[in-house]
Amino acid sequence: MNPLEKLAQKIDGMIVKLKNLEDENAMLRNELMAAKAQNEAKDAQIAKLNDELAMKDLEIEEVIGKIEAILGE
Repeated sequence: MNPLEKLAQKIDGMIVKLKNLEDENAMLRNELMAAKAQNEAKDAQIAKLNDELAMKDLEIEEVIGKIEAILGE
């Protein structure tokens, strides 16, 4: 094999590696986007649960107030 053929073979190998890396990069980018979307959904769910918890705390305070009023405290 002459030097030109060796060079062509190495270039072909580099092109294959580049294509594989581009494919892997695209796959990782898609996984990252999916993970970010899941994270946003979980953040929204956490915010909703925090709001619900705050409302439950208010309800508990109201019940405590009613109990105290009944007991005359």
